[in-house]
Amino acid sequence: MPGYGILDAHDGEGLLPWEWALERLTVSHNYLLATTRPDGRPHVMPVWGLWLDGAFYFGAGRQSRKARNLGANPYCVVSTESAEEVVIVEGVAQEVTDRARLQPFYEAYKPKYDWDLEEMGFADEPVYIVRPRVVFGIRERDFTSSATRWVFDDV
Repeated sequence: MPGYGILDAHDGEGLLPWEWALERLTVSHNYLLATTRPDGRPHVMPVWGLWLDGAFYFGAGRQSRKARNLGANPYCVVSTESAEEVVIVEGVAQEVTDRARLQPFYEAYKPKYDWDLEEMGFADEPVYIVRPRVVFGIRERDFTSSATRWVFDDV
C-alpha cells in the first residue's frame, strides 16, 4: 500500500493468517458488492451472501442493476461489512447455471438469514459465485503492520 507507511513484509511477520479472513468472510451478515455500469460508472450495493467452498455466493434479481452490470462486465469486488476488520475480495462473478449445485447454498442461506430462497420464489433468479483472485485483509488498529494481500492462482 504505497504512501501509507506500510513496509513490504517478505518474511510474513505480522501478516494476517488466511483463517482470519475466512472467519470474517463467513460471519459477515451484510456485504458490499461493487460492479461497473456499462458506461464505466461504479455501482455499490449491499447484498446478503455466503462464503462457501472457497468462494462467495449471492443472489440478485435478474433485472437488478448489479445483475445487468455483471452481465456486461463480470469483474467485481465484494467487501465484508466491518471497516475496522475488513476483507476485500476481487474476483469475477459467474452465474451458477446448474441449479443442483445450489442446494448447499440454499441450505446454508436459510439459517443465516431466516429466509428460504426456494420457498420465496427466488429459485428462478440468478445466483452468482465470485471466486477470489486477490483478497485484502485490513485491521484498522494496526494496519501499517498487518495489512495483508493474498493472491490466488488464476490471477
